[in-house]
Amino acid sequence: MRGGGVSVVAALAVALLQFLAAVTPSAAANVTYDHRALVIDGKRRLLISGSIHYPRSTPQMWPDLIQKSKDGGLDVIETYVFWDLHEPARNQYDFEGRKDIVKFVKLVGKAGLFVHLRIGPYVCAEWNYGGFPLWLHFIPGIELRSDNEPFKAEMQRFTKKIVDLMKKENLYASQGGPIILSQIENEYGNIQSDYGPRAKPYIEWAAAMATSLNTGVPWVMCQQADAPDPIINTCNGFYCDQFTPNSNSKPKMWTENWTGWYLSFGGPLPYRPVEDIAFAVARFFQRGGTFQNYYMYHGGTNFGRSTGGPFIATSYDYDAPLDEYGQISQPKWGHLKDLHKAIKRCEEAMLEMDPTITYLGPNVEASVYKTGSGLCSAFLANLDNKADTTVTFNGHSYPLPAWSVSILPDCKNVALNTAKINSVATIPRFVRKSSVAALSGWSWIKEPVGISSNKAFPKVGLLEQINTTADKSDYLWYSLRGEMKADEPFFKNGSQTLLHVESLGHALHVFINGRLAGSGKGSSNSAKVAVVVPVNLVPGKNNIDLLSLTVGLQNYGGHFDLSGAGITGPVQLKDKKSGLSIDLSSQRWTYQVGLKGEELGFFNGDKFSPRTSQSTLPKNQPLIWYKATFDAPGGDTPLAIDFRGMGKGEAWVNGQSIGRYWPKYAAPSTGCTDTCDYRGAYSATKCLKNCGQPSQIYYHVPRSWLRPKGNVVVLFEEAGGDPTKISFVTREVGGVAEESLAVEDSCS
Repeated sequence: MRGGGVSVVAALAVALLQFLAAVTPSAAANVTYDHRALVIDGKRRLLISGSIHYPRSTPQMWPDLIQKSKDGGLDVIETYVFWDLHEPARNQYDFEGRKDIVKFVKLVGKAGLFVHLRIGPYVCAEWNYGGFPLWLHFIPGIELRSDNEPFKAEMQRFTKKIVDLMKKENLYASQGGPIILSQIENEYGNIQSDYGPRAKPYIEWAAAMATSLNTGVPWVMCQQADAPDPIINTCNGFYCDQFTPNSNSKPKMWTENWTGWYLSFGGPLPYRPVEDIAFAVARFFQRGGTFQNYYMYHGGTNFGRSTGGPFIATSYDYDAPLDEYGQISQPKWGHLKDLHKAIKRCEEAMLEMDPTITYLGPNVEASVYKTGSGLCSAFLANLDNKADTTVTFNGHSYPLPAWSVSILPDCKNVALNTAKINSVATIPRFVRKSSVAALSGWSWIKEPVGISSNKAFPKVGLLEQINTTADKSDYLWYSLRGEMKADEPFFKNGSQTLLHVESLGHALHVFINGRLAGSGKGSSNSAKVAVVVPVNLVPGKNNIDLLSLTVGLQNYGGHFDLSGAGITGPVQLKDKKSGLSIDLSSQRWTYQVGLKGEELGFFNGDKFSPRTSQSTLPKNQPLIWYKATFDAPGGDTPLAIDFRGMGKGEAWVNGQSIGRYWPKYAAPSTGCTDTCDYRGAYSATKCLKNCGQPSQIYYHVPRSWLRPKGNVVVLFEEAGGDPTKISFVTREVGGVAEESLAVEDSCS
């Protein structure tokens, strides 16, 4: 009994200590900076960071993503803060589920990593409207990202909201938390000239406003050469070795090293060879850098209608070291891990002083870091993009492949050459298991063509779409009802009537008397749409219904917020034979924001009241809502839906949107190469694959959204498809042909 009592007391003591550890903040850290590096508690730090955006994955995925990042050699996790998610309506805040930024930051800290919190609050990020909530657009007199009082008031209010939230949870390093850096604004220097004399005062105000919030950690501005002191200006790009901060008192920092590029609907798949990424990173540290961040380390998924662009795809894989599904992508993850180890072995020598740079031959550069105590580390770079070479350094001979850097932590032995990969490549595949792939119990509802809501309204002339919908929906109906006399030239023998519609984008479906007459779409290069379709009019009443749709709002550029969408005209009827033309643009149109199914909440399966059963399932017809049930595939491997057979639309699983799907939009048949030479400067169009193929077929379904049985999938198909061809697949890591689909019979 006595021994047992001691055990109980000991257990209680341990429990109490664990509780106190959980509720007691860590010791506060003093974060400053000098010419060489960030300084944490008086010690210079060489830091390797990676971007993970919390809403592009799920809370259930976060711990694994963070741990894999740590295992890959990261010290810091960098994330944006997404204003539109957190304040969808003014003064109405949401920090639940995927929006729980506090939980995300705490998980990073729990793993022993730091956080760089990029508040912005403009974020770009290929995110809808650059992360701004659209209600900003409707504030009288506002001009976004400018020396404009209405905008500055809103920006300061939200920035303070986030800072206060972090302070309340003791998340800044000055409070014992993991946040060691914050960012204000984002790449403003790239478009600063578009704002004329209002730009410089805005940047000075933003810097002063941020520092006045007293976070106790440094603030940065990326791509902002004139960032005022004490703000650190940082570099974004594929290469930043030549970047120099605007003051000798600031460290050389790289906030976005693009590990690949984003995918657009209608575009091929970009990728970036890991040898080139490693080369860029090594060159940055060779040239005096001490903070480097991968954008992205895990890209994730653009769930819902969060994509920007326009035409950004739902997948935000970004060819990152951790793929869209959170799996390790080899050899990228492993080679960069090896690189980080080699660089960290040089940390002590690197942080004491600037490098001494010498040239060992044409395009061959040596950088030496040597301390007063005799520590020595060196980087040898061959900048030639074709020819290998051998150099002599400190009396030793070193082979250097083209476009590579060798790292010598002791100025003698090579720890790593960036062009030599030791990690074994893994190739992803999607596996459809016949026992779990089928969806059952299909039902459907036809979305009405044209006006079906009592919220519709008439207006003379054509309305710009974003101002009309306030981005509450992708869809806006433009509807016109008219009488035509039998003696009109359009009905004479041999006449052919054409309808000509001009739109700012992003896509358009034309219905004449309830039937689809034609469609058009823009592209990531040009969102504008011009549709010319033959139409069959009848004497008497005719209905022209134009369904205009957006595919993500503009997220980048000077005054990007003013980019319009929708039908701006002209809208004309033309008789091909006689040349007669009637301009309908100034007629009295009727407008409906959104779909009837959206208004009724069909995307929530319990509100879906089917009109018919699976036996009469319509296929390859436009404007259909589909619903089916399924049981969750067994196991814990990542899950996706294969949308081959469908056209374009949006999908929901158990009421949560997995994003827009568009498998019918294929990449051009040319422009890709079988292989991509890592040597030479990389660009977003250098390495492309999947030409002639649909830009995206597979769409991520987070396992945490599923129940073991009785799950519901709802589709809105706008263009026409066959839902019986879609299936669930698991994302496996294997050695078969890349991105192949394997079919397995399984009872699991």
